[in-house]
Amino acid sequence: MIRTLLGRAGLVAAAAAVATLISAAPAAAHGADAPNGTDYRTRTTGVAPARPGLEVRVIEAGARLELTNRTGRTIEVIGYSGEPYLRVGPDGVFENDRSPATYLNRTIDGDTALPAEADPAAAPSWRRIADGTTARWHDQRALWQESTPPPAVRAAPDREHRVRDWTIPLRDGTDPVMIGGTLDWVPPPDAYTWWAVTIVALLAVGALGLLAAAATAGRRALSALGALLIVGGAVAVVYPVGRELDAGARGVSAVVVGLLSGQVWSLLTGLGAIAAGWYALARRPSADFVVALAGACLALFAGAANATVFARSIAPVPWSPEIARVMVAAVLIAGAGATAAGVLRLHATARAAARSPRAADTDRRATAAG
Repeated sequence: MIRTLLGRAGLVAAAAAVATLISAAPAAAHGADAPNGTDYRTRTTGVAPARPGLEVRVIEAGARLELTNRTGRTIEVIGYSGEPYLRVGPDGVFENDRSPATYLNRTIDGDTALPAEADPAAAPSWRRIADGTTARWHDQRALWQESTPPPAVRAAPDREHRVRDWTIPLRDGTDPVMIGGTLDWVPPPDAYTWWAVTIVALLAVGALGLLAAAATAGRRALSALGALLIVGGAVAVVYPVGRELDAGARGVSAVVVGLLSGQVWSLLTGLGAIAAGWYALARRPSADFVVALAGACLALFAGAANATVFARSIAPVPWSPEIARVMVAAVLIAGAGATAAGVLRLHATARAAARSPRAADTDRRATAAG
């Protein structure tokens, strides 16, 4: 019975992993390839000359810029060759199909092949891409796209460095406007320390599985595992919500759409862990199996999937990277610890069940001999 349950758990985890890989591909293809973390901090210093109602901010850990135009006028973003690239105004957001930036900015790496119609010298061919007055795009001028860090960083990687000041030209009617910003290298944290603390903590949680399930201490341990799963599940739900807010989602409906389209597995495993935690607190039948399965999914799809922040200085969330690391560590501790404890409890139950028939048979033989 126990082996059957564990086999089914493996199949569920494998199916989820395949589904995650499949669902991740379209997101990257449409430019939503936000990094899980980076060591380059992109900031905006403002718009010059200032335009009341025109706002620009950095989103997705610096992967994209967001421009919101409430001036009531049309604002154009200028491409890499001086051509009109984006048009943002009261009638919506438009993209110039003749601008090379339209294609180069589709991915954060800027590796999209240019079609024949991409000609910065040609008259603009505008295509509506969004309602509203907000545009979001990758911009190579605000990113570091080389495979190796700048020379100054390689010489002193433990110090913060200004990589460059950057500008992106805009046009307000016939008036030139400029977005200004900075790109800095920020030394990454010590990933080994974060992993070491996380592993020690999850092993301590896993040790709860060594307590006899039938004893009072074992029952309390199951309740503790349930409470940990609820906390870990809640954190696993909050983290992707933060990512959506950082990516520019505004309002509940926008956050929900973003979660379902790009963060669905973290969301589902978080909710599943909360449900499993309540199941364990109620001490329902097969609670050990539910705890082990929910913990494994939580650790894999909400913990390990975001563990990049252990080794990166900038996290794609609207709070500090230190808080992001603590949250990811909490998810890994709750998930992997609950998995280890659940498996240990299942193993102990299986051994006890195997011993019971042998003990009964021994008693029968002793009675017959007597």
